[in-house]
Amino acid sequence: MELYEAVSPLDFRYYGGDTAFMKRLLPYVSEAGYVTYQARVEAALVRTLADYGVCTTESADEVAQAVALVTAEEVYEEQRRIRHNIRSLVNVIKRKISSEARPYVHLFATSADILDTATALRFKELTENVIIPDMVAFEKQLIALAREHAATVQIGRTHGQHAEPTTFGYTVALYVSRIGTRIEKIHDAAQNLRGQFSGAVGAFNGLALIHEHPEQIEAHFLALLGLKPSDTHTSTQCVEPEFIADLAYQITAAYTVLANFADDMRHLYRTEIAEVGRKYNPQLVGSSTMPHKVNPEAYENVKSLWKAFVPRMQTVFMDSILEHQRDLTNSASSRFLTELFTAFDYAIYRLQRAVGEMDVKAENMRRNLALSAEDTIAEPIYLLMAYYGFPDAYEHTRQLIAQVHETGKSLSALLWEDETFRPFLDKLTDAQRAALRTPANYIGASVQRTYATCDAWEKRIFVFREAFVEHH
Repeated sequence: MELYEAVSPLDFRYYGGDTAFMKRLLPYVSEAGYVTYQARVEAALVRTLADYGVCTTESADEVAQAVALVTAEEVYEEQRRIRHNIRSLVNVIKRKISSEARPYVHLFATSADILDTATALRFKELTENVIIPDMVAFEKQLIALAREHAATVQIGRTHGQHAEPTTFGYTVALYVSRIGTRIEKIHDAAQNLRGQFSGAVGAFNGLALIHEHPEQIEAHFLALLGLKPSDTHTSTQCVEPEFIADLAYQITAAYTVLANFADDMRHLYRTEIAEVGRKYNPQLVGSSTMPHKVNPEAYENVKSLWKAFVPRMQTVFMDSILEHQRDLTNSASSRFLTELFTAFDYAIYRLQRAVGEMDVKAENMRRNLALSAEDTIAEPIYLLMAYYGFPDAYEHTRQLIAQVHETGKSLSALLWEDETFRPFLDKLTDAQRAALRTPANYIGASVQRTYATCDAWEKRIFVFREAFVEHH
């Protein structure tokens, strides 16, 4: 099938539309990748049997060499013949090894031992090798942006309206914190994924025939793959579903943070606001009919894809319910989970490029702040007057605002003319007076907290950067 004959937009437009991006994900999210992981699990199983003296090391070596040659095409060809996925894999492996090694392929295992363990392993490695490094790279971008604009004054907004001054760097620092936290949560959930080797109903019925402590065999098998069993080595035929659900939830939560960032940035693109934009590129087209348009399409794309994939979490929860020891009501639906991870990483990819092309319009931020400069001093007036003991400072400040509407005078002018406030105004420090006279000075701890947030998260994500470099 040609690329543009694909049904899913994820394949022909997003994931599959960028060769370099696709190649990084293929080993983990493709069906060929999944078959490879299943084969790796089968090889680890035979290696475990050899370590426990059930078969020879030579047999384990044979299987390890054979699984490296297994292709998804031949497994699917066999599946068309016998209509069973894991037994098809087993048959393909057996054809590549000697008669002495054949009895030990898949011995004591059931399908879910292989499938669930392969799922845990591939999502763990996908997270370690692609998703966390991409999130860390984006986090570093945001840290640099926040530092650059730590003192770039911007009007804050609540309910879509001007509120009080802040800085653009502090606005970005919020996302540094939120995404940094998600990096840690995703990492923890990925490290907590579990596998199993416990048989048809999860009670070690087969392994218990050959070993007094079959759970030790399971732990050994999983350790070869860098995984752990459930804390008490319990399961049905399937691994407890909450482990994969936890990871899917953390991915979905992080996706929501990306969508929130995208929303904030695309609203700042608005003509009436125009506080951020995209550096001009003469090759890019914003509209099919309006040559002047420069649209926030990357941010809109991230929000749109989030809308398509955040509901997938509901499917994950539904897949957590299986009848008794196992049924197949999750067999088709769970296959789509890779799309959530793929779309999430694509969102990071799009945002990295968008932030790299961002044009921060500090002059427009100052202009927008000036539009509400008189209004924004209402809060510090009330707070300082109350601080110095003025009774009903909030109500008196509201009366001044009413006079603004009645007289047309500025709030600042009315403040310094107000005789009732005068004794309390005389108590102000120079810094407090500056905040009332120049709203750009009323930015609280925005600058300090921006730098502190960036410093903290640079240290916290350093662990992940080092781990990735060491791993590769």
